[in-house]
Amino acid sequence: MMNYRTLTIIIFSVMFFAVNTYAQLEIKPAIGINATNFSEDANGETSANVGWQLGGTISIGDKLYGEGGIFWTYKSNEYKSEDETIKFNTEMSGIHIPVMVGYHLLGKGTGFFGLRAFGGASVLILTQVDALELTKDDFNKASWGLFLGAGLDVSILFLDVKYEWALTDVSSVASFNVGKAKTLIVTAGVRLSI
Repeated sequence: MMNYRTLTIIIFSVMFFAVNTYAQLEIKPAIGINATNFSEDANGETSANVGWQLGGTISIGDKLYGEGGIFWTYKSNEYKSEDETIKFNTEMSGIHIPVMVGYHLLGKGTGFFGLRAFGGASVLILTQVDALELTKDDFNKASWGLFLGAGLDVSILFLDVKYEWALTDVSSVASFNVGKAKTLIVTAGVRLSI
């Protein structure tokens, strides 16, 4: 499994290579909301609550582009036991690092209007968990995922919508076996060309 140092080296290598080429470079600060559900219900029912993320990405390229970023992310999910005697929220915070490749279906990235499709991989590094009697140690420290999405650019503004499938189980304990996270993410922000 890839460790943090390897991931950091890869991200900075890609950014260094991009800066030294003459491709278009954009810095994209952003804020957004997310809804996370789990793939399995551990003797009960789970439902997504609204979470949020704050951060940004760096985009490199024109028609075909690469993009990587970092976000402070909060995710929440409600759990109810089958007999409804137990009810609690699973709240997770952490650093979300997405890396993607995209293509401008309409427009070129420098125009007034653009429509994009993209896909990539990400990791969520947990920093805090609040879930009844469970602790951060009961959860996997890093959650790897894959995502697909689409984006809309209007002037310097953008809106991205993506769906992410986790490849890693949420919890590392058998008593809270909820499977993998599935997250809908909506992000809006500003494109700052350099």
